[in-house]
Amino acid sequence: MEASARKEGYPPAKRIQKHGSHLLQMTSPESTPQETHRRFIMANHKLLRLSATLLFIGLVVFGVTIPLHPPGANDHQAAFTAYANSSSWAAIHLGQFVGTAVIIAGLLVLFFALNVSEGTPRWLGFFGAIAAGVALALAGVRFAVDGVALKQAVDAWVSAPAAEQAARFASAEALRWLEWGTTSYQDFMLGLALVLFAIVIVWTARVPRPVGYLMGLSGLASLVLGWVIGAEGFAPIGEVPSYAAPVFLFASIIWLLIVAWRRKESAQAAPA
Repeated sequence: MEASARKEGYPPAKRIQKHGSHLLQMTSPESTPQETHRRFIMANHKLLRLSATLLFIGLVVFGVTIPLHPPGANDHQAAFTAYANSSSWAAIHLGQFVGTAVIIAGLLVLFFALNVSEGTPRWLGFFGAIAAGVALALAGVRFAVDGVALKQAVDAWVSAPAAEQAARFASAEALRWLEWGTTSYQDFMLGLALVLFAIVIVWTARVPRPVGYLMGLSGLASLVLGWVIGAEGFAPIGEVPSYAAPVFLFASIIWLLIVAWRRKESAQAAPA
């Protein structure tokens, strides 16, 4: 084969070893080393499976807590009364934090699963991972404020003497506004992380590009939601992005999950 290749003007065939399997590559005269390198870089399928599984579990855990959360939104008096009467408040918010943490763990694993080692996509993925880590830290503050501090404040308000109720209510509102701030910035950072990972996916095509498009739409919705919460709190105007963000993310996760579990170890990514 090598002699025949030399006669035709082609360089000899080269063997590329990846994960214990051999792939015979015939390099054409027009192929540059950079093109050849990019053509055979692939996502790490084991990490991709782990990432998709974590993302799915995290979103399901978070989603289960949503119908359990008492209503109220920006009607603070009604909301605080409902919160004070809730016997599962701490458990609900612990579940939301766990779900958020698992989602972000899935994004961090995705950074390594995409196997981008150089160039602009590498830096975009790196900053996406940082943004995800910051979002996790903000989520910890948010759910500590909402799940612990606010609960104690509203309990103190409903049980306070009439002369103290105004001051207790003001304290609870201050914590509510702190919750707005941390939630707003958490949504900003999570949205930024999703957008950056979406760009990497679309740029490199390590996984199907529609996964990136859906993830990017989820990230944009999260950015809009962060702005709305920062400006208006949990107002009705934020309902559309608050539903759109998880729906687009869920669609991207399902697609990624199917791809990750159907892809064989020797699956080849499309050129970036």
